[in-house]
Amino acid sequence: MTVPMTMKAVEITSAGDPSVLRLCTTEVPRIGPTDVLIRVLAAGVNRPDCMQRKGLYRVPTDASAFPGLEVAGEVFACGDKVERWQIGDRVVALTHGGGYAEYCSVNGGHCLPWPENMSNVEAAGLPETCFTVQYNLLTRAALTENETVLIHGGSSGIGSTAIQVSKSLGAQTLVTAGSDEKCAYCIGLGANYAINYRTEDWLARCLDITDGRGVDVVLDMVAGEYVERNLQVLALDGRYAMIAFLLGSKATADYMNVLSKRLTITGSMLRPQTAEEKLVIAQNCESNLWPMIDNKELRSIVDTTFPLSDAAGAHELMESSRHMGKIVLEVSTY
Repeated sequence: MTVPMTMKAVEITSAGDPSVLRLCTTEVPRIGPTDVLIRVLAAGVNRPDCMQRKGLYRVPTDASAFPGLEVAGEVFACGDKVERWQIGDRVVALTHGGGYAEYCSVNGGHCLPWPENMSNVEAAGLPETCFTVQYNLLTRAALTENETVLIHGGSSGIGSTAIQVSKSLGAQTLVTAGSDEKCAYCIGLGANYAINYRTEDWLARCLDITDGRGVDVVLDMVAGEYVERNLQVLALDGRYAMIAFLLGSKATADYMNVLSKRLTITGSMLRPQTAEEKLVIAQNCESNLWPMIDNKELRSIVDTTFPLSDAAGAHELMESSRHMGKIVLEVSTY
């Protein structure tokens, strides 16, 4: 197949609100020897995309300037050193940017096989959440069977995946969410307890549920004022995994809890990690999470889809926090 010269993509015309997103015509990206060119069927929308649009997220110098960190599509071309994939293979992939486009260049090692019986938009909602949950909940926080985990933002895309993975592992799962409807959604995914943080004291409730012991793991995308309370809610030898800062990256806390309870605080971002590090995460995802998908223990939950031309609408919904699960752009229906 001949690679076209140009494609449609969503560009950020300037830092600002969602209206700065514009569909443009640009060159199809070139691929290196270890890359594949994916003809994109659908692309997931994530909060870092919104941060990038606002000018608050530093894009790596070697990354695409176009937003979009995950895609599902068909391999259209392969670099000389790509061994696993062939033209025509359907894959999902964690990108280094550029997912809001008809074509995207991706490291072949960051692609995973498209799960059977999964739609375009469902498949596109997998990579970012699965890579994040695998690396933070399973690798760094090392959640295991019979432990207790607290997941903040339970109704988000990452939260939805984390709930299902925790349930599959056999962990007791507590979540926070911002409405009774979202709490019911989390229970439906397998959470043992869902706490409406707008109407309940989640710290007191978690301690009550655990008979004062606390939780073994906290997966936190909120930070800010939650940091102090997360340190309080953790049990002896607890692990605190930070993945985002919805309430800000600065916090004041009593760190005596860290010493007295032997707590471990960890955190990570996917995008700055090396290609080799992402390859290992991809391999772990395929080993640990893809069997859960095959066994129907892990589903991709899509709240709303938008056409590529309405990326602004997708960002508006993301920033409203009304969604439950993933927001996905439909790029092509071929």
